[in-house]
Amino acid sequence: QVQLVESGGGLVQAGDSLRLSCAASGLNFRSVAMGWFRQAPGKGREFVAAISLSGGSKYYGDSVKGRFTISRDNAKNTAYLQMNSLKPEDTAVYFCAADVRPATYYSSNYARVAGQYDYWGQGTQVTVSS
Repeated sequence: QVQLVESGGGLVQAGDSLRLSCAASGLNFRSVAMGWFRQAPGKGREFVAAISLSGGSKYYGDSVKGRFTISRDNAKNTAYLQMNSLKPEDTAVYFCAADVRPATYYSSNYARVAGQYDYWGQGTQVTVSS
């Protein structure tokens, strides 16, 4: 079965960096688009970043642009989220997600919609202290 397993979360101070990983199994990783979302206590799920099949297209939520970088290693079936200059408001559970039928025209408006994704990981907690 399909599994997405996030890792790399933790407790850090404001200004620090973290790199999240999402290891995928049970699917053809090269043919899926990947996304990262987050959910803070009492809030809805928020789009963070997405990456196309080849990695040629990347999109980011407004609150993380310039600080976070999404990437993928198709040889390792893994997606990454490099998070720099972390802020207390970045505190949330971070989820990776896989879109097994990405649109031919892969756009930001498409990639940021949680409903486009077919599989989700269990989440990893990121806590940023001030």
